[in-house]
Amino acid sequence: MIQGIFRWISVCLIVWVFVSVSVFGRPPVMQDTNERHLTVHLRGVFDAKVSVTPFNGLKTINPVAEISGMKNGKTVTLEIPAQYLPCEFVLRFDYRTKESDHPYPSEKNIYINKQDMELFVNPLYINNSDSTRFAAGEMENTVYSAFIIENNKKRMQVDLLKQFLFSYDRPESKFYTQGVKEYEQRRMKYNQWLSDQSETYSELYVSRLFQFQYIPAIVWRGNENERLSQILKNYFEGIDFSDTLIIRSRELTKLMGDYMGLYGMQATTKELQDSLFTQAGSIACEKASKGHPKVYGWMVDYFYVGYESYGINKGMTMLQQHINNPNCLTSKKQQIIKRLEGMTKLISGVLSPDFVLVDNDSNKFNFHAYKGAAEYKLLLFWSAGCEHCQQLVKELIQWYNEPENKKKLDVIAVSLDETETEVQKWKNDIINLPGWKHLCAKEGINSAVANDYAILSTPVMFLVGSESNIIKAIPDNLDKLIKDLER
Repeated sequence: MIQGIFRWISVCLIVWVFVSVSVFGRPPVMQDTNERHLTVHLRGVFDAKVSVTPFNGLKTINPVAEISGMKNGKTVTLEIPAQYLPCEFVLRFDYRTKESDHPYPSEKNIYINKQDMELFVNPLYINNSDSTRFAAGEMENTVYSAFIIENNKKRMQVDLLKQFLFSYDRPESKFYTQGVKEYEQRRMKYNQWLSDQSETYSELYVSRLFQFQYIPAIVWRGNENERLSQILKNYFEGIDFSDTLIIRSRELTKLMGDYMGLYGMQATTKELQDSLFTQAGSIACEKASKGHPKVYGWMVDYFYVGYESYGINKGMTMLQQHINNPNCLTSKKQQIIKRLEGMTKLISGVLSPDFVLVDNDSNKFNFHAYKGAAEYKLLLFWSAGCEHCQQLVKELIQWYNEPENKKKLDVIAVSLDETETEVQKWKNDIINLPGWKHLCAKEGINSAVANDYAILSTPVMFLVGSESNIIKAIPDNLDKLIKDLER
């Protein structure tokens, strides 16, 4: 099952101060208007390109600072724009150990806030503190590294006892009762330490990330399913959804990945999985709605990406109530609306949208006019640069190449590749996909045909009657396609 699918504006300062206080509560952060400078000393390689990329939303975006051709033993300074501060960044080196080498990447996650920073780096050992280090006086990364080391020691004392209690087979015994009492004392002591650390380093951005180590309460009575239910119920205890800076780190995405993993553990069928993930999204979005609109919007975006990637229409429908909430600052509102409209219009039994595209032999291809030799035609939207697409295409062509299967349908594969590199890869790939009609929509995901079929990500398949052009099914994998053909 999927282990991880998926990752607000103040109206009144007085209200904002009030709602921003929780277990790790703190006042709002004023935007710093000064850029920061990251000075890098390179050693151990021939040369490198260095770039700095912020976490913003669900993942990193494009680099905000970049320098190429940095030589061994040289020093460069990168300017980090103020609007990205404070934040967790990916510091990346594409280095060569000798001039004839191809560039090889190495990455280190760093935190930048109020200080200019100086870093001595050997890209070969970028995450080894003996080879890569900050200059004396650096706070954010130094404090966070020390926190993680101490945190692992303290948390181990709690986690070991929790594992023992989970596996102990006599919950009615006095020994077990004493163990539960001891666990709760350790848990509360540990959480208090987290809170104290957060207060001690409140001026640092990384202090806001300590809350992701918080251990929620567990109700120890009951069976395994009841315990899991309680863990999920208390899962977001200790998380300050009013703090907008938590979306500038990978920690919230990691938290949500573990959350979805707990739901995925319970799923035994695709239908149950879809239902559980929809429930998970409903609970998480409702929790986030009590916080800042930006964090609320982040949560909706997180589930939209997951539901879209795995074709969970129930979940997409659930999101409608949230995109209609004026306090939800989602960046995906138009995509969700488009998907919901597509779900209404593009269903089994309706006429498929017609289109005309040029095929790979430069001939015009009219979808409705094309009848083919089989009873059905499969319209496949894909991209040569998409990993999920490549997997589906590999499975589909292997199935299609069986002689009896070629009689069942004709495949019309529409590429949504846009860049010159992507299109060239598509041209290379289709050589190994004989027997299919290959078309390319030049504007990709923004093309008219992608809009008509409400395509927001790939791959997507439509099984259509060759004569009627009526949509028979919208299978989301090869197994479902096979079943739809048998119906």
